[in-house]
Amino acid sequence: MPEPTPADRALQALSDSMGGARTRRPEDATDPSVPVAATVVLLRDAAEGLEVLMIERPDRGSFAGAWVFPGGKLEAEDRRAVDEPEEAVARIAGVRETREETALALDPESLVTLSCWDPPPGLALRIRTWFFVAPAAAGVLALSADEAVAAEWVRPADALARHGRGTFTLYPPTWVTLQGLAGHADTASVLGGARLGGVQHFETVARRGGEGPVLLWRGDDEWDPDAAAAASGSRHRLEIGALPWRYERTG
Repeated sequence: MPEPTPADRALQALSDSMGGARTRRPEDATDPSVPVAATVVLLRDAAEGLEVLMIERPDRGSFAGAWVFPGGKLEAEDRRAVDEPEEAVARIAGVRETREETALALDPESLVTLSCWDPPPGLALRIRTWFFVAPAAAGVLALSADEAVAAEWVRPADALARHGRGTFTLYPPTWVTLQGLAGHADTASVLGGARLGGVQHFETVARRGGEGPVLLWRGDDEWDPDAAAAASGSRHRLEIGALPWRYERTG
């Protein structure tokens, strides 16, 4: 039997984690017991279009072997005031983590909030993560050996295609973020769209479909099984049971 690839292990880990998932409650999205993290999508304009910086995690830990954007958990030093909003603290953490992992220095004011991801409630490991977008930072890329084993500037569509072939391991928030970025021609388009569109909140619900796990977000008829509204055929979901993943968003 062939050795499982990082993509195989990632899918198995996602599938195994779904067993404890439960229906969402109003307080889940702000549960103070859930660790919080920040990640920064660095953007640059290249000859063939928009590119993002991605780093490959070492073959260990929660995201073993996966390609991600620089980022990590919030730390006490990131908070400048007791009552500072979580998003503001995450912004500082994103700058710090990017510097620690890539040696690239960012101005916090250059970061535009893109989204906030809250994992399915009931999972053993939950980390609420803020995603920011920012123009590529000046400086020389130098990876922290403990945090990354490789880095690559890649077009979002190419990253998705490689994931679909099983050669580029991604987790759902990264995949969906790349899906959204693939529709933009350049950095200015991404930053402008994020400013105009506001923060996207992905309050995730996990279900099991015919081919495996399905992740649902607001706007999908099945996101809230207790909703009284009649089914409208509305969809906002990602089917991850087999490659290539299938994302569907209507309305």
